[in-house]
Amino acid sequence: MHGTFSVSQEIEPAIFYFGTPVVLIGSTNEDDSFNLAPMSSAWWVGWRCMLGLATHSKTTENMIRSGECVLNLPSAALVDAVDRLARTTGSDPVPSGKIMRGYRHARDKFGLCGLTPAAGETVAAPRALECPVQIEAKVAQVHAMAEEDAVWRGNITAIEVRITRVHAHPAIMMEGQPNRIDPDKWRPLIMSFQQFYGLTSQKLHRSELGQIPEVMYKPPSWKPAD
Repeated sequence: MHGTFSVSQEIEPAIFYFGTPVVLIGSTNEDDSFNLAPMSSAWWVGWRCMLGLATHSKTTENMIRSGECVLNLPSAALVDAVDRLARTTGSDPVPSGKIMRGYRHARDKFGLCGLTPAAGETVAAPRALECPVQIEAKVAQVHAMAEEDAVWRGNITAIEVRITRVHAHPAIMMEGQPNRIDPDKWRPLIMSFQQFYGLTSQKLHRSELGQIPEVMYKPPSWKPAD
């Protein structure tokens, strides 16, 4: 019964990772070598994505400098590869905040995790070919966060990106629908409070929103990448 859980308590959680898909952001370093970094602070509207990143991370620096990236979405089956990237950074020297959390510098991120890099078609940033979804994107806006907070000011950045091309493995596509990913086949890797999870194999309940054709959400101003 819903009433059973009507009493709650006030808490102050250190983090708010209630459960979001893991994203492996591919970017290019100053010497055109590839960087790959896991994150899960991403949300989507239309053909836009907002990424929450540490201001001084290598990925943030690369994206702002180059103006592009690839958002590689790993499946739950790639959890071992993703975990091998944990507590590594492309920054050298390693930022002090990351040293405190046990991070180390890793130059060849693709070699470390065993994924296969390939340059994008509309961007130079790398795709990870084993990821069932690879989304090429260009930086649209960079937003400073927590500017009113003396402690966090200058440390968090939200980057809005514009999607320019999407690649998907045939195995996750809906039969007879060349542009629709089948949610019964797609098994994203989920991060919830620093732990890895996957989705159940069955829908939990009929979705009323699911009765709306997906094509109705496509932005009217969308056009192929320049």
